[in-house]
Amino acid sequence: MNKIAEQRRANKKAYPKGRQVDAESLKKVQELLAGQPKEREFLIENLHILQDHFGRLTADSLVALAQEMKVSQSEVYEVATFYHHFEVIRQEAEGFPEYTVRICNSIACELAGANELIEKVKSNMGELVRVSAVPCVGNCHNAPVAVYGKRQIENADLMEIGNALDKNLTAPELPDYQDLENFQEDGGYGFLNACLANEKQRSDIIKELTEANLRGMGGAGFPVARKWQFLEKTDKPRVLVVNADEGEPGTFKDRYCFETAPHKILEGMLIAAWWIEADDTYIYLRDEYPHINELLKIEIEKIEKAGLSTHTNIYLRRGAGAYICGEESALLESIEGKRGLPRNRPPFPAQQGLFQRPTLINNVETLYWVREILSNGADWYQSEGKPRFYSVSGRVKNPGVILAPAGTSAKTLIEDHCGGMADGHTLKAFLPGGASGGILPASLVDEPLDFGSLDAHGCFVGSAAIVVFSDQDDIRDISSNLLRFFEDESCGQCTPCRLGCGKMLDLMGSKKWDEELIADLSQVMRDASICGLGQAAPNSVSSALRFFGEDIK
Repeated sequence: MNKIAEQRRANKKAYPKGRQVDAESLKKVQELLAGQPKEREFLIENLHILQDHFGRLTADSLVALAQEMKVSQSEVYEVATFYHHFEVIRQEAEGFPEYTVRICNSIACELAGANELIEKVKSNMGELVRVSAVPCVGNCHNAPVAVYGKRQIENADLMEIGNALDKNLTAPELPDYQDLENFQEDGGYGFLNACLANEKQRSDIIKELTEANLRGMGGAGFPVARKWQFLEKTDKPRVLVVNADEGEPGTFKDRYCFETAPHKILEGMLIAAWWIEADDTYIYLRDEYPHINELLKIEIEKIEKAGLSTHTNIYLRRGAGAYICGEESALLESIEGKRGLPRNRPPFPAQQGLFQRPTLINNVETLYWVREILSNGADWYQSEGKPRFYSVSGRVKNPGVILAPAGTSAKTLIEDHCGGMADGHTLKAFLPGGASGGILPASLVDEPLDFGSLDAHGCFVGSAAIVVFSDQDDIRDISSNLLRFFEDESCGQCTPCRLGCGKMLDLMGSKKWDEELIADLSQVMRDASICGLGQAAPNSVSSALRFFGEDIK
């Protein structure tokens, strides 16, 4: 019996259970993470380091990372496979393409020929390039868009993609933005300095925001002053989170704000942190914007050296390609290094948010207008028509970000700001609020685009992403594209969304749509989904049935 026991112990040593750490992989991971924090919350950040270096994540590197961070292998794997930008492979294989090109096939890029471009790249570049279709990359006005390295190839075609492969595009290209020095020359951070010197009263600030009637620009439109006040009597320490994860197809306004005047956002952020007395401030930036990540690193360091952030610690975190993380509780989970699964509520973020601390979450454009309102006054904001940024793309001559008063119509945006419809195209329909806001017909082009103004039509303005369609576009194809997006981006946590999107696509594949069954499924998804993704997913289908019945019957 002793000999048998000894043999068993020897076998355990020779053939231990589970996936074992490869010594060479562990050494490489340790070198790459030297000096980096190893706490659980930094799992996604450390996965980015490995992905950026290797271009992919192998099983051996994930095991080594789990060992180095003292996290279970299952946790590392489930997080790595949740996010689109982490490319997990079982092992290195011969013949694996040297280059990876990602081509956006969301609605604006599909209109511009993205699917045809994907097929051309596959057939012409052979085994050299791995091509993958990806959801919206926030550059809809330059569709179609391909992503290679850390650059986006705008108005992409086969020749431009081929030329890009010969270049070193591992560093992002910085935009021509207003830096700290130029911003301060224009009076920037004057209001923040007054706050830090206790020359401003919190009650006066909240009164100004209330009189301005500023509402959240991320899509929900909740009154900003009320949201701030939720933090007033909560326990400390508190946290401010900046939601810079705009992922709604057709939306690129936050990108524009960062690319042109980042310090208007940053001053608004620091004022908000001062008002709620936040010890820590987190900026959660979508990974599709590496150039903004780079400029923020530069400018945040300047802010800290200038002593403008002594009241709060600023942390910049990268998303990893998951639309669901635009939902505020999923965003908090992601910052904590987890899968972006929306939380059940209550408790709400203002009660228990990031790391269980009371948390205020504001959108990028919201903080932009916080700074503008407090610097210029609520009366100025009202007299300007409560301006906001509209992202316009699709079948127009000059797509882009338009600054216009709230309630501006799609007709005004198209004709007065975008040069009219593209040549040879006649307006047929448009999205007033991106993929989730529904589809409106050309007959409603004069409707004001503002919070609540489209309720009677079953649509909403949301983040003000206007995608324009013409008589050459098929409503069936548009609705299918939008719903495929939601199916791909569903986190899978709740059954109505996880299965509902796929079932809806099956129903839409029929020659004649079963209106009664579609309506029943839509209602179930709206009533029972945990978050807004599943609740809003059927909107384009419902709009198609309501306004374009002749196109789908």
